[in-house]
Amino acid sequence: MFGFVGVLVIIVILLLFSAVKILPEYQRGVVLTLGRYTGTRGPGLVLLLPVVQQMIRVDLRITVMDVPPQDVISRDNVSVRVNAVVYFRVVEPDKSVLQVENYLQATSQLAQTRLRSVLGQHELDEILSQRDSINQTLQAILDESTDPWGIKVANVEIKDVDLNETMVRAIARQAEAERERRAKVIHAEGEMQAAEKLRDAAAMLSQQPQALQLRYLQTMADMSHTGKSSTIVFPLPLDLIRPLTEAFQFARVKDDDKPITW
Repeated sequence: MFGFVGVLVIIVILLLFSAVKILPEYQRGVVLTLGRYTGTRGPGLVLLLPVVQQMIRVDLRITVMDVPPQDVISRDNVSVRVNAVVYFRVVEPDKSVLQVENYLQATSQLAQTRLRSVLGQHELDEILSQRDSINQTLQAILDESTDPWGIKVANVEIKDVDLNETMVRAIARQAEAERERRAKVIHAEGEMQAAEKLRDAAAMLSQQPQALQLRYLQTMADMSHTGKSSTIVFPLPLDLIRPLTEAFQFARVKDDDKPITW
């Protein structure tokens, strides 16, 4: 008699333990009564009817999922290997249990396929330089696709873009050619600006002949201070010899055989 009562007490205690559940703040419990959804419980102490009710725990914290490396062919037919990371959380526990068998696996597979399809629509240069916009596009697409499962995708980040050695060398040559082009353009712009300044200076000096003489004197002073040269240079204004050259040319035209007299 006492043995039967003892077994009965043990069974009752086990049923009580199975009926009492404690959920932390970051978890919710999806309760099924005889297989039908009857509500979401938690956090705190949850009482269940033994055998009749079943509770499935769902974590509400942000889950970090690493998307495996994917082989992607870009729009300009370049093969790259890309991996990413997805940040998401469950916002509706009932949907994450009732609408999909395994929301973690489903989200992972969906992220892999969407990563290949989205990157395949961009060229290699866009994949390398426009990661922020591509990340936002991926986040919006995944968030819309996982919304029926009660999942909110917070962020998607492309981690690494791996290229083969041939493509790396080609990109290096392209970057070098781009730097050379910029250097030549900058040099040409500098030459054009210098020519414009020289033109303005010549126009200004032509208006003031005295300024040209001062420029001559400044040049002579600069030459005397550089090196140990003993050469002395005297500038001869062209206005002084112009009449002589004109007279010489006139005499030659008038009579080539006669000597020129001064």
